[in-house]
Amino acid sequence: MQDLYWDDYRVAYQVAQSGSLSKAAKQLQCNHATVLRHVNRLEQALSIKLFIRHQRGYKLTDAGSILIKEMPAIYTKFNQLENLLGSVDQDIGGNLRITTLIEFSSLLHPALSEFRRAYPNLRVQLISTDEIISLASGSVHVSLRAGSKPQDPDLIARKIMDINMAYYATDDYVQRFGLPNKVEEYNQHDWIMPSADKQHIPSVKHVLKHIDNGRVVYQSNHFLDVQSAVKSGMGIGLISEMNAAGYNNLHKLQMENDKSDEVDVLWYAYHRDLKHNAKVQTLYQYLVRHLRTNLDSD
Repeated sequence: MQDLYWDDYRVAYQVAQSGSLSKAAKQLQCNHATVLRHVNRLEQALSIKLFIRHQRGYKLTDAGSILIKEMPAIYTKFNQLENLLGSVDQDIGGNLRITTLIEFSSLLHPALSEFRRAYPNLRVQLISTDEIISLASGSVHVSLRAGSKPQDPDLIARKIMDINMAYYATDDYVQRFGLPNKVEEYNQHDWIMPSADKQHIPSVKHVLKHIDNGRVVYQSNHFLDVQSAVKSGMGIGLISEMNAAGYNNLHKLQMENDKSDEVDVLWYAYHRDLKHNAKVQTLYQYLVRHLRTNLDSD
């Protein structure tokens, strides 16, 4: 058997996922010829065909099906090995992969910028998504999660800060329509709400049960969209105090029945294998110092 190269497996796996050379090349940020060269070299080294070429793309052979089934576990092992080796080397450099909710990503940038100025050999890769990416896979080093504390025994979760949610409206909206002073007045106003997958949040449920569906004039599955719609003067909507603090034209709605604020927690979570990783531990200090200080100053 000829020499085997990890990059050949990596590229072939991307082709298997994408279904074509051109799509794989786009994902890998290289050209079509490079992808083809890796696939051909792997097939020659294995003396087996992984793909059947046809006009509509690359179809998997039986061997190719095994490749796409087994590669995720292999990727996980390689990522875990990389993370463990990185924990031994305490020089803060190389890649640091972070995942967080879309609405929080921009809040991290000032702290990340300060972190990189202190450690210029560091390269940050930020994945903004509402999906929870498994830390056990090793594909990310750190996850910033809002809500209840992660209970996975393999994870270490440290509190960064409280997240206080409240309803706000702009000066323009208040001048035109005022604000409700009691629950019975909620149905006289326009409301901006997160869509169904986030309507389990207590502060959202509290308002929805007091208004007609027609009073919800805008919905989105992202809180950044809700925030933007509120800032446009479209209606009253839920925003974190952390985000609202940057705008001086917002009025906070005082609500009844102790539902005025939805308090959540932003957690800094990482796999226990990284408990001695210098990058992971130092980043936490930067985020805590920057986010808490900025919030207190506002």
